[in-house]
Amino acid sequence: MKHKWLKSALLTMIAGTTLAACSNGDSAENTAEEAEVSIVTSFYPMYEFTSQVAGDRADVTLMVSGNADPHSYEPSAQDVAAINEADMFVYSSPEMEYWAEDLFNSIENEDLKIVSAAEDVNESVGAESHAHAEGDHEHGEEEAEHNHDEEEEAAGSDEVVVAGLAGHYHTGDAVTLVAETGAEVSEWQWSTRSDESAEWTVAEGQTTEQFEATAEDEEFQVQAVGIDADGNEVVSTEVIDVSVDNHENEDPHSWLDPVLVQEQVDAIRDALIEIDPEGEEVYTENAAAFKEELQQLDQEFVEALEGAENREFVVQHQAFGHIARRYNLEQIAIGGLSTEVEPSPSRIAEIGDLVEEHDVPVIYYQQGADSSIAQTVATETGTETAVLHDLESLSEELQSKDLGYIDAMKENIEALKLSIN
Repeated sequence: MKHKWLKSALLTMIAGTTLAACSNGDSAENTAEEAEVSIVTSFYPMYEFTSQVAGDRADVTLMVSGNADPHSYEPSAQDVAAINEADMFVYSSPEMEYWAEDLFNSIENEDLKIVSAAEDVNESVGAESHAHAEGDHEHGEEEAEHNHDEEEEAAGSDEVVVAGLAGHYHTGDAVTLVAETGAEVSEWQWSTRSDESAEWTVAEGQTTEQFEATAEDEEFQVQAVGIDADGNEVVSTEVIDVSVDNHENEDPHSWLDPVLVQEQVDAIRDALIEIDPEGEEVYTENAAAFKEELQQLDQEFVEALEGAENREFVVQHQAFGHIARRYNLEQIAIGGLSTEVEPSPSRIAEIGDLVEEHDVPVIYYQQGADSSIAQTVATETGTETAVLHDLESLSEELQSKDLGYIDAMKENIEALKLSIN
């Protein structure tokens, strides 16, 4: 057993990755002197579950903190150093933290115990979740050849900032980009191509600073050229890669299913016993206690949602498929209610049709996301907005109330009852 808690704690303080008071397992009494095991966890649910099982026998730290996106996170040198000094690293699955494989190639800790808590429990939601794009935008057939590298150099692409690009999209998601520049631009010309080997195609009808498209099955590239009143190209964007990742039809958000979480708790418990056999009794008791809370949470979901006639709910991001399947609901995901870009009138109209078709009373957005866009949609369509916690991170509001996973999931129950009736 390695006792490297001091270095791990120091690195954690430097990186600012310790999440205080998020669970019973990370109390003020849990000092470095008491910790027997050093554990680094990827993002909030893994931190919470590991802390619940480890209790005071482990120094548990969080790598992806704040509002960082655990999907597209890029581990820092400090992260690598902390893991090199740890006894165990806990993450969810390769489908969720797809950067983990590259991280492991950078680790030189031969004794490190790696735990993929959800790898064996993630299940495809398939046809049970439906992604509805905000728009069905036709791409023009007119083709134009551009030497975009030359245009970037001549027009000064560093003068243009493109807002609204997500880390990745799912098939059916709306892609909304906005070109921002201080140059005098009378008209924009947007072009797309499948990859570097393909020719550029001008996107018909897209002549403003805003570009709109629907993500298909494959990734693609986008570039915009700004044209002045005399027809001269004055600025251009860099080539923008639009990534499409459907997680091989798997929903990686299995931590939102309290039944599947129990299996993840077992995986963490077994790994802890393997590296710290002397703590078996503690780990076993802590895991059993937390699983009892999860069983009670599952029962609360069942009692709150059973018997409801309307079993559809509309969300901003397709993250709640496991909840939908577990409790016989239907998740309808409106791709691309962007937190950065105001939706166009045409998109508002399309969302309105969806709201009318499904008699939607509430549009949900994730905790921590900017609610202004959802509020705009709600105002235009006569619906309400509400928060669903996807728990990829723990919001500042929940932390300020000293609330954790169980509390947030109970808030999800109350929120879903606004739609499910």
